[in-house]
Amino acid sequence: MKNAIVIGATSGIGKELAVILSEHGYAVGIAGRRLNLLEELKNQLKTPVFIKQIDISIIPDAMRFLNELISEMGEIDLIIISAGTGSINPDLLWEYEKSTIDVNVRGFAAMANVAFNHFKKIGRGHLVGISSIAALFGNRSSPAYNASKAFVSNYLEGLTNKSVKEKLNIIVTDIKPGFVDTELARGDHLFWVAPAQKAAKQIYRVIEKKKSHAYITKRWTLAAWILKLLPRFIREML
Repeated sequence: MKNAIVIGATSGIGKELAVILSEHGYAVGIAGRRLNLLEELKNQLKTPVFIKQIDISIIPDAMRFLNELISEMGEIDLIIISAGTGSINPDLLWEYEKSTIDVNVRGFAAMANVAFNHFKKIGRGHLVGISSIAALFGNRSSPAYNASKAFVSNYLEGLTNKSVKEKLNIIVTDIKPGFVDTELARGDHLFWVAPAQKAAKQIYRVIEKKKSHAYITKRWTLAAWILKLLPRFIREML
């Protein structure tokens, strides 16, 4: 039986990925801030489940707890970092910017560090990070969120390059979802909003194919290319 850990499994994409992994025979470690939701999810899964309450914004504790979860489960085949936060913050209130940076930048990097070093130690593994289409442009209403997702994608690319350069048997996958029906999907004029279950199913297929990068759902691949080609004066109006 393969072992997988999903960080940020209390809701949304992370929760749905935990369900899919269990359905495909993985023993699953589920981690997140809300212990009651982790307990509820445990009752839905069909394979062995390990629970660890982790707030990734509290860095030393989060790293220690993830290492403890790995030790409890044994060698891990797959670690998915789906935990994240974000706020629409047109008034640029620092408390919201800081919260986003603490979770999406510092917390993400800490979890990726533990995961990558575990895989390096055992000689194999697959790290998946959930970034966003928002990584492709700055946003005046949520500058920290979009910038944090650019950090996630860039960090994952760095780990990919490290794995290749050092000839490590570590696969790193950057997932960039568009709008998904989760707690983070806020704002007016949202389009192409996918159910979390549909997004998770597509992500699982990407994981199975060991791809390094994917837009979710697939239609966002076209949107990504358009965003990259837009002149700056148009991007400034987004």
